[in-house]
Parts: sequence; C-alpha cells; structure tokens
Amino acid sequence: MKFIDLFCGIGGFHQALSELGHKCVFASDIDENCRVVYENNYGLKPNGDITKVNEKDIPEHDILCAGFPCQPFSNAGNKKGFTETRGTLFFDIERILKHHKTKYILLENVKHLIKHDEGNTWRTIRESLLKLGYILTEEPTLLSPNHIGIPQNRERVFILGVHKSQLKKGIKELHFDLPIKGTYPKTSIFSILEKNNTDKELLISDYEKTALKAWNEFKTSIPDKLSGFPVWVDEFGQNYNYDNLPDWKQKYIIKNRKLYNNNKKFIDKWIKKYKVNEYKIREKKFEWQAGLNYKSIYEVIVQFRQSGIRCKKPDFFPALVAMVQIPVIPKLNRKLSVKEVAKIQSFKNFKPDPKPSKAYKQFGNSVNVAVVKYLAEQLFSKY
Repeated sequence: MKFIDLFCGIGGFHQALSELGHKCVFASDIDENCRVVYENNYGLKPNGDITKVNEKDIPEHDILCAGFPCQPFSNAGNKKGFTETRGTLFFDIERILKHHKTKYILLENVKHLIKHDEGNTWRTIRESLLKLGYILTEEPTLLSPNHIGIPQNRERVFILGVHKSQLKKGIKELHFDLPIKGTYPKTSIFSILEKNNTDKELLISDYEKTALKAWNEFKTSIPDKLSGFPVWVDEFGQNYNYDNLPDWKQKYIIKNRKLYNNNKKFIDKWIKKYKVNEYKIREKKFEWQAGLNYKSIYEVIVQFRQSGIRCKKPDFFPALVAMVQIPVIPKLNRKLSVKEVAKIQSFKNFKPDPKPSKAYKQFGNSVNVAVVKYLAEQLFSKY
C-alpha cells in the first residue's frame, strides 16, 4: 500500500511501514534538519510546512501516518459537540482525510492528550474523525515499548481508524489485542548497551563521577529508606519555620530533617569528605526511585535532572523525550550513545544526524518503530 508521513521527523512511521512492505509517496516536516536526515535515509525529500500544502497536491494513498503536535484546542470548549479544529495542526490532517478519504489512519501523540482540556481535545479529535466517516476504537490506544519487550518506558496514545467505506457492514468499532499489565516481557537496559564503547565524548565529567561516588556512599551507608521523597542537602540542619510553604514541600522538609537528625554524625562527615556544600544545586538533590532490590547507584541508571540526581531501575530507560537529560549508566561512567538511543527507538540500519546533540533530540521526538509495527500489522490484517 501507499502511505503519507505527516510531521514525519526522522521517519519512525516510514521505517515501520516500509519494513511491512508499504511505500511512502509523500512526507512533510517543518524542521529542516529532520528533512535532511529523512532524505539521506529514505531517498525521499519531505515537504516543509504542511499548512502550506494543498491537499489536492498530495498523491493518492492508502494510509495516513502522523505524529502530530498537540496544540491547545482553544475554541473546543465553546463549541457544541467539540468539533472545531481550525487553527490547530490536526486541522491539516482533517482536510487531507476529507479530500482523499484515506483508508487507514495511524496517529500518535503524548499520553496527556487523553486528559488535555478535561478530555475535550480527545473528544474534538474523535468527533472530527467520526464525522469524516472513520471507524475507531472506543478509547485511544495506549502502548509503550516496554510492553512488547523493548527497554524503554514511553507510553503513547495511538489513534487507529479505518474509513467505513472500506469495512464490512456492521463493524462499528475497532478492537486490538494489547499486552496485559502484569504479563509484559522482562526487559533490561543492558540488552541494548554496546560493549567496549570507547567514545570519550560519552564519558561523564570528573565532577559528576565524584557526585555519584558520594551519593552511592550515602545510599549504601544510611539505614533509613530513601524511597518516596527527594533528599535535599540544603535542608540538613535547618530549623526555619516552613508553615507558609505548600503541603508537599512541608512533607519533604520534615522527612529531610528527620533523616539528618537520625544520621547526623555520618552525614556531617560525609558532607565534609566530599565537599558536598560546594556542589551545584542539582547535585545537592538526590532521588532514589529504584526500589528496594537494588542497593548501589552502580546497579541502576541515572538522570542528572534539574530536580536532582534521579536513580531508576535498570529494567528500562525512562522516555527519551527530546533527550534533554540523556540517561547515564554509572557502572560505565558514560551516557547513552546515539547508536544505543536508535536501538531503544527500534531504528535499524539508520544514518543519524552527524551532530549527536541533534540526533539525540530527533530520536527523542520520534515515534517508536516497533510499537508502530505492532499496531499497524493488526490494523491492516484485521480490517
């Protein structure tokens, strides 16, 4: 079948559908760097701004794919039936579908789409597609790579549909077989890591190494459970009045002061030994979100976030959203490589942007190839 790839990025949909034997006849993306990477990989030069493309100029196609940006549907709440989409990028999908009556639709968006504007955004989209003659699932489909054995937690909304003119009469709703929580395959980050990677650009700084060493000693020496709240060094030994602060902050302050009072002797020595008071604010904060089965920082994965050093289980990576905080593997003292990020997003035989900073961002914004294939195979075979 022929497909079009809107808001195509670096071609997650393209890679998935071409692996299933289908052919892309049109693509578009407003980002010039993405367009260059797309053409280098697929030999097809994407158009630019889709809002400036006439739907009549788009080739005939069987499948429309779009990982569309979710802009606020500002007028939706004031319109009966929530059918107004003009002024948003979804409107461009709508006008193309209206003209072409495309057989299949495969749309992707962030999980928050379902709750955005108290559910009005989802209702707007659903009503618009129903009005155009599409049969959909009752609720949008939620799926993450780790549900199908890929070590990344990246739950996304998929809107799958078939035009009613292409379906057997009597089918009023689509149904898909999805993995059931509790039966997801066991995953591990170490399954995708490159062995013997010697790229010095990936190594974390000596300062970050020291911070991890310090916090590892803290984690392994403190008998108190550190799960459930962020540790804030700047709260140790404080006694100011916090009654005017928000409840959530008061709760964390109480826990931090108790932690310090219970372990004052060790903490004072620890702060002096590693000169923790000289750290930047980010490295003075620590969150253990790896549960009770892991004892050491060197067994888990870490993100250096503005909210602090966050430790996660090594089962799967957190969602690679625009790659602002590239995950760190303390055991290897390095960040993930571009090649590893490509694996997490299920890209194969792919030529990424030569600038790593751009490549990380592009992969972080992409749809996961394997997840698209998983759903597309069912959509095309069942309907």
